[in-house]
Amino acid sequence: MRPTVSVVIPVRDDAVALRRCLTELARQSVPPLEVVVVDNASSDNTAEVARSFGARVVEEPRVGIPAAAGTGYDAARGDVIGRLDADSRPRRDWVERIADRMERNPDLAAVTGTGVFYDLPPLWRHVMELVYLGAYYLLAHLALGHTALWGSSMALRRSVWDEVRDDVHRDDPEIHDDMDLAFVLGPGRPIRLDLLLRVGVSGRSLHGSAQRRRRLARARRTLELNWAQLPPWLRWQQRITSRSRSRSAAG
Repeated sequence: MRPTVSVVIPVRDDAVALRRCLTELARQSVPPLEVVVVDNASSDNTAEVARSFGARVVEEPRVGIPAAAGTGYDAARGDVIGRLDADSRPRRDWVERIADRMERNPDLAAVTGTGVFYDLPPLWRHVMELVYLGAYYLLAHLALGHTALWGSSMALRRSVWDEVRDDVHRDDPEIHDDMDLAFVLGPGRPIRLDLLLRVGVSGRSLHGSAQRRRRLARARRTLELNWAQLPPWLRWQQRITSRSRSRSAAG
């Protein structure tokens, strides 16, 4: 049986982008079981917009994406928890592809996708997809010892979230929650990159040196927290050992 999918969207003061995201979710070829919008202390009409689309609104007064995302995952009821950002614009088959991928691969813990920056000049959209997202996945893979997660288009099994929910750093607003979750999942819980799990996404996070410095500072903070628990060379050692055991068992 195809697994059910809850879609979690953490939002703070982003009602306009959220409306477009929810419009795209309403057009899915396979509808999600539910849409959970986490209102992260918004001062605009985020909650009102969410309810107008039939979404379930969950309040999280602690400001920060890690806290908001974690609260949303806790509230999700589906077999699989999909994650979008408010500015994500999922393709019509986004939920269907997640459900089918999880159904076909019962050992898969999480799946992550890619995107195109819809509000950048046409020439730069695909260039930045390759440069920014390509670099993110490559460098994060080296840091993690396995595939990273990208919060604008990703999903994980609810059973896996239940295993790791107390280990993520949800009280630290100055980290990247998607990378932090990938660190916690570790090399023993398979994450796969699906290039067809694409969404449109805003390029606003790339605008201005202050934004870029903030993202880099959060990346460094995420690495410091997680490498203090398990440095990268030990993570790679675990991955190699795990793969060797898998091959031995298969042989």
